[in-house]
Amino acid sequence: MVVKTPQFIIIGQLLREYVILPSDRVLLDVPGGNLLYAGAGLLVWEENPPPGIVARVGEDYPQAWLDEFSRRGLDTDGVNVLPHAVDVRSFVAFTGRSSRSTDDPVAHFARLGLPFPKALLGYREATKPLDSRTQLLPTSLRQSDIPPDYLDARGAHLCPLDYLTHSIMPAVLRQAEVTVVTLDPSPGYMNPTYWNDVPSLITGLTAFLPSEEEMRSLFEGRSEDLWEMAETLAGYGCEIVVIKRGEGGQYLYDAASHTRWEIPAYPSQVVDPSGAGDAFCGGFLAGYRRTYDPLKAGLYGNISASLVVEGVGPFYALDALPGLAEARMESLKQSVRKV
Repeated sequence: MVVKTPQFIIIGQLLREYVILPSDRVLLDVPGGNLLYAGAGLLVWEENPPPGIVARVGEDYPQAWLDEFSRRGLDTDGVNVLPHAVDVRSFVAFTGRSSRSTDDPVAHFARLGLPFPKALLGYREATKPLDSRTQLLPTSLRQSDIPPDYLDARGAHLCPLDYLTHSIMPAVLRQAEVTVVTLDPSPGYMNPTYWNDVPSLITGLTAFLPSEEEMRSLFEGRSEDLWEMAETLAGYGCEIVVIKRGEGGQYLYDAASHTRWEIPAYPSQVVDPSGAGDAFCGGFLAGYRRTYDPLKAGLYGNISASLVVEGVGPFYALDALPGLAEARMESLKQSVRKV
């Protein structure tokens, strides 16, 4: 008997992506967004029942893509298709394994001697403004966007979204008695202007999963010590803080035992760095629900990210050889360091 109700839900964004890979290969109008990469990271470890995804898209979002997401193992009942068009285009150019640019796509296509894609005409990259404390975006999520049966899930992950969505959703999930809730913050509020607002987002989380850049931005002028930052945020009532450091791996702080762990990145052959941090979060959620061990959860996430970046697109990792993820995790265990 196939169980329908998802045991995991992932809340985030679906995008139409235009990507220039480190190899200068160009991907035009392909499915992407943090939601898919987090979902793939989770599916590496947990396939059944299919995890539910929650997002908002416009009526112009390709139905064929949603059908493909279902085929690849995601429950798409939580994708709210609005009765009007919504611009969810996103451009990124990787100029190295860990360096990226999201502005001036014209210059990047010119650099490669390629014509500018008509589908990107009129595209304007957000200049990383501060999130609004009062105004919802078309893609901001509301409680009503979550299908009722999704609230029977035991674990949920919130991908980077706007401040208002992140200020609402954790309380909704806790009220529904979702036992494990993890959150990856957005650069739009991880800055000193939101210093007094961030604690309320963290209280009650199982795990807070920012990037190193986001942590340094939030603590600008207050601290330069990443471990001090992690302890400070854990003090607001969060069980685990993981700082994602790209090729540097992760710093993991377990508040209950006051333990610090340094996990190196698994040495992957990076083809497409897109979504590595999101894939980590999906794997972390699966690992924590399976083991309730923060360090083991970090290893699950690390291996999910290592598989995703070795190919193109969020679902590449799902075609890995059987047993590869487990073998990589056994290998990685030997390199973990208690600080």
